[in-house]
Amino acid sequence: MFQQAPPNRRDFLRQAGGGFGLIALSAMLRQDGLLQAAPPALTNPLAPQKPHFAAKAKRVIYLFLHGGPSHVDLFDPKPDLIKYAGQPLPESFGAVMTRRKVAANPLLAPIKKFQPRGQSGLEISDFLPHLSECADDLCILRGCHGDSVNHPQSVYQMNTGSILMGKPSLGSWVTYGLGTENQNMPAFVVLPDPGGGAKGGPPAWGSGFLPATYQGTTMRPGKNPILNLQPQPQISDAQQRATLDLVRKLNARHLEARDNDGELEARINAYELAYRMQSTAPEIVDFKQETAETLALYGIGEPDTNEFGMRCLLARRMIERGVRFVQLYSGDTNGWDAHNNVAENHGLYSRRTDKPMAALLKDLRRKGLFEDTLVILGGEFGRMPMSEQGTGRDHNPWGYSVILAGGGVKGGMAYGATDAVGLRAAENKVHVHDLHATILHLLGFNHEQLTYFNNGRDERLTDVAGHVVKEILT
Repeated sequence: MFQQAPPNRRDFLRQAGGGFGLIALSAMLRQDGLLQAAPPALTNPLAPQKPHFAAKAKRVIYLFLHGGPSHVDLFDPKPDLIKYAGQPLPESFGAVMTRRKVAANPLLAPIKKFQPRGQSGLEISDFLPHLSECADDLCILRGCHGDSVNHPQSVYQMNTGSILMGKPSLGSWVTYGLGTENQNMPAFVVLPDPGGGAKGGPPAWGSGFLPATYQGTTMRPGKNPILNLQPQPQISDAQQRATLDLVRKLNARHLEARDNDGELEARINAYELAYRMQSTAPEIVDFKQETAETLALYGIGEPDTNEFGMRCLLARRMIERGVRFVQLYSGDTNGWDAHNNVAENHGLYSRRTDKPMAALLKDLRRKGLFEDTLVILGGEFGRMPMSEQGTGRDHNPWGYSVILAGGGVKGGMAYGATDAVGLRAAENKVHVHDLHATILHLLGFNHEQLTYFNNGRDERLTDVAGHVVKEILT
């Protein structure tokens, strides 16, 4: 027997005098054909959906460099940083800095040289020799900017569009709008850095006010990609299926009595998905089908690149099998946060990620997935042109770079620019809302129309702002 839940306000009104008014109203609406039918129990919220218009991209891989990679040392060449290295930041650039801090933190030259790459001549740092080989596939947005100087708030903004915790993530919005092409795997998968979580934690890939079905599911390489997924060995498949069928039947009755509650429905669907994943997830993380050449391409087996290379290959295998949105994190709770030694910090993380990131792009192209897979590369902000503690750099949300590739984006180009020293976005600025609007556009959505009604208003990823950067579209 089910325990009767306490009545909510709607139940009370229905059972009281207001119920008679509802009866009369429902009769009139039904007569006019305006009464919406009750939603069917246990619908599939992740069924494939059509976007607003024809899309260039069908899926997304988001490589998140946690901690704040330095744009002026990786993607944004600044000759003036070399010319004026060791000198104070000119006052014309330093409105956000105190005079004392300007004097104590002189300009720091780029750690590595920038060179023209590929046929396009796109300049990329020597920190990234392998990714530089893919220069003609890259679109570098050099005029990006956000609204917070702190890690958690900026991680939230890059992922959810808001510096406040609790909003739906980009991956959740995409799966809400598109569903998934593989009903045996989560639509939105997150591959966190094994060294520790991002600052801000799981809300960065949470579903916020969207149904819980759309939140990111964390996975890892190995025989057990999701903990507690495998059944007990003494339980046969037939026994487990019979148990789940009974539970599903009882859950449907339970759900119907509770006005088809969204969170309850998401939990019920999660049980079914977990059952289907028991056979699918282990196959995805099994690399035995991959050639030795592919494993070497990703740097699997090499000390520096093995771990991140495995996750990049896992991302390709998942989107190849219909997972809609995969997000990889590089960097533990500190990661690319080079406050005291850019050369050491970025040298370490570049060695770990450069070869696998380039391999992912090359592999997507040879697998025929590059043209309709959008790859995003970037962190929560960039870093200052001035030095910190002599050889480091502080946070910089006022100007930084984000890289896009594939999925309807022009390659071999830079769009926008920071000022002469890389402090602020100066030309063709791209706010986080603009970036998100452009990503949704590539996936076939008008960002102003992809909404969810919450607390009396139609919420959206881009809030009340954002415009599509049409200049970078193919």
